[in-house]
Formats: sequence, structure tokens, C-alpha cells
Amino acid sequence: QVQLVESGGGLVQAGGSLRLSCAASDRTFTSYAMGWFRQAPGKEREFVAAISWSGSSTYYASSVKGRFTISRDNAKNTMYMQMNNLKPEDTANYYCAADGRVQTIITMGGIDYWGKGTLVTVSS
Repeated sequence: QVQLVESGGGLVQAGGSLRLSCAASDRTFTSYAMGWFRQAPGKEREFVAAISWSGSSTYYASSVKGRFTISRDNAKNTMYMQMNNLKPEDTANYYCAADGRVQTIITMGGIDYWGKGTLVTVSS
């Protein structure tokens, strides 16, 4: 059982930056592809970004490409997402996820593990 804990959310003005972290409890972290999702009030959860187990491949939703950067440090069992040029429409709860296959994360199909989320609020 892998436990995922997100941190780094908060309130920021439009145009600002935040860095989210997702710490995994298990040393098998390196076996998993990882991803970030978000859910705004009244909306469905949506894919934001994913990264392969090695970190060599990354994938982004079109709405964040060029502004967000996903990365991971396998030695620290931690994944990150640097979010720049934030917009009010980025306001949401952000969740990290882990799965054996990066395609499962990208398609949001039957993901193995989820964190509980961290709130990002972007003011205009």
C-alpha cells in the first residue's frame, strides 16, 4: 500500500508561482508512474500532468503546457510540480496519483493510489 501526501498548495495572485510536492511512503515509488490531477468546485477531476517511473517522459494537459513542469526525485520518493504564470482558472484541489502504467494515469483509468489533495487558490 502506497500512501501519497501532497503539500505546497496555498493562495497566490494571478501570474505567481507555486511548487507542489507529493511524498510517497513506499520505497517502491520508483516502480510507479506518477501524475497530478485537479478538481475545481462543481467540476470533474481532470488530468494535469504525468511522469514515467524514470522521469524520462513527461505529459501535460494542453491547458498547462508551457506553464507547469512535473519532475520527480526517486532518491527522495517525491514528485513535484512547478506551476508558473498561474491563472484564476487554475484554482482547484490538486491530487497526486501513482500507477504502474503511465497510460493509466493519462487516461484516468483505474489508478492504483491517490493522495488526499492540496488546495491551490489563484486570485485575480
